[in-house]
Order: sequence, then structure tokens, then C-alpha cells
Amino acid sequence: MQPMTAFSPAAGRVWLTAAALALCASHATGATAQFSAPDADFAGQVRVIESPVVLPGNTVKIAGSNFTPGQQVRFFYENVEIVSPATKVDDEGKFTVETSIPAGAVPGRHPIVVSATNPNAALVYPLKVSPDIPLSGAEQFNVTSRKVVSGLYQAAYSPKSKALFVTASVGRPPIGESALVKLNPDTLEIIAQVAPQAAPPRRNADGKELSGGLYGVYGIGVDDANGTVWTTVTRQNTVAVYKQDDLALVKQFPSGEVAHSRDVVIDTQHGKAYVSTSFSPEIEVFDTKKLEKIATIAPETTVRGPNARPFGSMSLALDQAASRLYVVSATGEIGIVNTQTDSVEKVIPVKGVFSPSGIAFDPATKRAFVAAQGSDNVAIVDVESGETLHNVLVGAGALNVAFDPVSKLAYVTNRGAGTITALNSDGEIVANLDGGPQPNHATVGSDGVVYVVNKGRAEDPASNQVHRIQRK
Repeated sequence: MQPMTAFSPAAGRVWLTAAALALCASHATGATAQFSAPDADFAGQVRVIESPVVLPGNTVKIAGSNFTPGQQVRFFYENVEIVSPATKVDDEGKFTVETSIPAGAVPGRHPIVVSATNPNAALVYPLKVSPDIPLSGAEQFNVTSRKVVSGLYQAAYSPKSKALFVTASVGRPPIGESALVKLNPDTLEIIAQVAPQAAPPRRNADGKELSGGLYGVYGIGVDDANGTVWTTVTRQNTVAVYKQDDLALVKQFPSGEVAHSRDVVIDTQHGKAYVSTSFSPEIEVFDTKKLEKIATIAPETTVRGPNARPFGSMSLALDQAASRLYVVSATGEIGIVNTQTDSVEKVIPVKGVFSPSGIAFDPATKRAFVAAQGSDNVAIVDVESGETLHNVLVGAGALNVAFDPVSKLAYVTNRGAGTITALNSDGEIVANLDGGPQPNHATVGSDGVVYVVNKGRAEDPASNQVHRIQRK
């Protein structure tokens, strides 16, 4: 029987040395700390295995690696030992344990103290317990779905072409399967499909030439002013441009043009394409007519202290009428860019989010929706005051979000939970819909239609689908 604790996540972060953590663990068992020799080379790591999503009431398997063979390992939460008895590290420095999560566990990142002895070491593992949000509200929506191609990643709708464009790439480099697909937005039938150009050969550590695979396409944006589709080519750190009518390649930019290109949005008013870079601050700016890079924007983080790291440009949301671009960073911030001058106006910290990756914007209320996969929630932020107005738990792995001005709802893709949450600007959940395996991206169409693509395993009939969602 495993001891139960309240599993209420700490309000802030506590930074302790390994010796201090070991002392706390010893105190929890009622023993007297001996302060024997610590493990000076400790590199132990733990992670949840088998179940990527931990819910209240689950039994969880935790695996350890890079521990010292023969160490005894204990797990504590709120000064209670949650794995009993202690487990012994095997000859490869590994172990596996199980613990039960209480049914009443509060969703959040729970700091688990992992204490090792002989020799002494400790670490804090943030065990994320996700909310279990039931399905609801399906009767309010018309939803049609169609399986398209493997590896669906993003989608973008063109009002001019009256077409939906989707990207797909499978696996890791060298990418052997990738496609840009044009769909009928009503029936979701394929109109046209093209494979990207072959990428240059790679070389291994010995200098041997290897296949470069394809210039796999990931992010996508449509340029109705020039009749083109822009795609990010993440694995080769670049972008590519295709024609909307027949998907013919217009320009394949060389590798290295945009470091780890992620999202792309098109500002037809100013003739620019903005491309985010995931792990670095830069947003690269391209002239959509000349097809050349014209500027680099680099927001600076406001985070200070031990958690500080560079601003990382993730998802983008464009308010074209107001000449403003909104970019979310995994640091938990929103950068606001003036698209007339391509300058950063301000950076807003967002409260209550961890590892945010998605952003959408409602021009009518001046509110941004920030989806955070590390904290399973959406923060609703007043961009003028900088205040975080609401934090809404939506489901495991809230990855991306799109705002539809017709229904006045934000649609959130919860990749871990397999759901699509629709909520309004006041943070009220209107519906929680079945999204199939790993819903990845949402985009807005016309007349209140929203499209969501999911991924999942190729053999799963519910994977690699496009969902067409419209509120009744």
C-alpha cells in the first residue's frame, strides 16, 4: 500500500542543494542524518514511462537512469514517502518504481524529492498531474473528419483560393515522407498534393555522404496577395514557397536561412512573411514579393534569476488591421511587434503558465489566448494592461490555439488528452470535443469554420485526420 498525500503543487519553486534534499528526506523518515560522503558525480535522472499523461487516480511508473549502481532510492512528497520500500539501483544505474496518484490530486507540477543513499544524492522531479476534463458540448457543433496523409502538422485556409492547405512530414531526418496538400474546405477531399524537393546530402562523423531526404514541410501560412503558400522546413532550418493553384515550387530557400523554423504568418498589408525560430529569440522577416529576407526581430526576455533563458519565438498571431504581431515564448511571455517598423513594443509576462507554445488573439477584446503544454492550461491576457485575466485548465498538453471571430471562441488542441477545447474570452469552457490521437494544430476558415489536424500512429484509423468544426 502506497502512502497518500494531498498532491497540491507548490505555489513557487524551492531551490535546494542535493545535501539539503537528502537531509530533508532523512528527517522525513525520523532518522538522524549522518552526513556521509555525497555522490560528487551524481547525474541521476527520472521520468514517467509507459503513460505520457498522468491523471488523478493513476498508477504511475517512474524510471531512473544514470544513478550509481547499488544506491538505495526513496521518493518523498510533502514529507511523506510515496514509494515503499526503497528501491535498489541495478548494475546499469537504472531502476523502475510505481506509485499511486490520489484520486483527489490537484492538477499541476508536483515537486517529488528523489533521495539516494550510498553514496548520498538527491534531485527534485516535477511530476505533472494533468486535469481530466470530460468530453462535453458536442451537440453544439457540426463536425466532419477525413483521413488525409501521414504526419499531419499544420493547416491554413485561403479565402481567395477557397482551399485548405495542410503540411505533413514523417519521422526524423532524413525525412523520407512529406507532403503539401490542397483540400476542398467543405468536403476535405484532396485537390492536389506535392512532395517537397530533395534536400542536399548530409555527412556523418566519418565524412561519408548520406542522403539528405526531403525538405520536409511543417509550419504553413497563405499569401493571398501573391497566390502563394509559405512553409517552414524545420529540419533543414529554412522555408519554402509554393503556388496555391497547382502547388508548384516557387522558391526553396537554402538550408540555414532560418534556424529551426517553426511557424509562419503572412501580413499581406505590408507584404511580409514572419517566421518564428522555436528555441531562439529571432523572428525572421521576408519580403513576400521579392522573396528575400529583409529583417530580423529579437524580443528580449524579462525573466531574471535562476530561471532566466533567452526568449524563444514559438507560435505567432497577427492582428493585421492594427499592424501588430504577437509571439509567445516558452519562457512564459508574449512579445508584441509593430509590423510597420518591425520593432518590439513590449514583452508581457504571463502568469500561471509553464512551457507555453500556442497563441491566438481576439482583436475585439484585445485579449490573447496562450496555450501551455507544460501546465495544461490556457491563459487569457489583456495585452494592453498586461494582466493575466484567466487561467483555464483544458487538458493534457495544450499545444496550439486559434480564435474564431464568428463564434467568438478559442479552439485549443490538447495533444496529450486528445481533445479540442472551445472556450470564450471570459475563460468559460463551451465544449470539450474528441480530437482523436494527438490533435496538433487549429486554424480558422470562413463563416465560423475551424479546422484541426491530428497526428497519432499511422496504423490508427483515427490518426492523420482533418476535422472541420462549425458551431451550430
